[in-house]
Amino acid sequence: MLALELWGLGDLALAIPFLRAASAHTRVTLLAKPHAAPLLARFAPDVTLVPLTAPWTAFSGKYRLHRWPWRALARVRRTLRTPPFDLAVSARPDPRDHALLALVGARRRIGFSRAGSGAWLTTALAPPARPHRADHWRAVAAALGWTLPDAPAATVSRPGRHLVIHTGAGHPVRLWPRERFDAIAARLRAAGWRVTLLDDSLRDLDALLATLATADRFIGNDSGPGHLAALLGVPTFTIFGPQLPALFAPQHPRAAWIDGAPCPHKPCCDACRFATPHCLRDLSVDAVWEPLGRFLAAPAAQP
Repeated sequence: MLALELWGLGDLALAIPFLRAASAHTRVTLLAKPHAAPLLARFAPDVTLVPLTAPWTAFSGKYRLHRWPWRALARVRRTLRTPPFDLAVSARPDPRDHALLALVGARRRIGFSRAGSGAWLTTALAPPARPHRADHWRAVAAALGWTLPDAPAATVSRPGRHLVIHTGAGHPVRLWPRERFDAIAARLRAAGWRVTLLDDSLRDLDALLATLATADRFIGNDSGPGHLAALLGVPTFTIFGPQLPALFAPQHPRAAWIDGAPCPHKPCCDACRFATPHCLRDLSVDAVWEPLGRFLAAPAAQP
């Protein structure tokens, strides 16, 4: 089986439960960015990675076709066609994914049709009742006769007071100002929490996973580290702005969040229509502190 997840760390973390279940039934190859390697090594070691940084996943300039790595794309296509896959899946309603599934010659192709891309699929699935990306993977699993849990079980009690805050994000429109995170950290330390502050300067994914695994709670932007923390069993608090929790909240039974201010253009992915993302930047420290306090007062894990 070939599975596609060509986007960010958070998207890949949401795909891990499916990949683990799939590897119990068949040999699985994942087409993903190179940063998938340490995640697979830790969470799904039986899955084979074929690395590809797809040019259409860039935040800007994604359709400057003359700058696409056409030779690299051709090499990946040749690699994936020999021998052809019996099955290929994508949980993203993206015609580019579906065209790629067809180009590699997979005999059976499962996905969610959009803009006529069902022509490239052998099985076009109806969108799941819940729009979350994890529910798309659950729907793909159900089409194959497999069952995925609604959320990873919080089986490890985390009664300690080590809190990891990650202030980074893959795109500026998802960045709550760093000085407000610093203010939150100061309040938490005054309340007796041991706080580790991380940002995007930590490029070593193995080191990030190791640090997240030591946390009793996690706070961060709508970004990949929050999904990695949830995958490790750490309760998460997310500060959302242009995206919607219903689509991308971390999958943990104790996940909590604050939603950004209403905006008629939500959800936004690559850019903001305004000079600054007011939905996120207008959230004050006090506005975040109140729901954060409720999150920290709740039990860290289900019984």
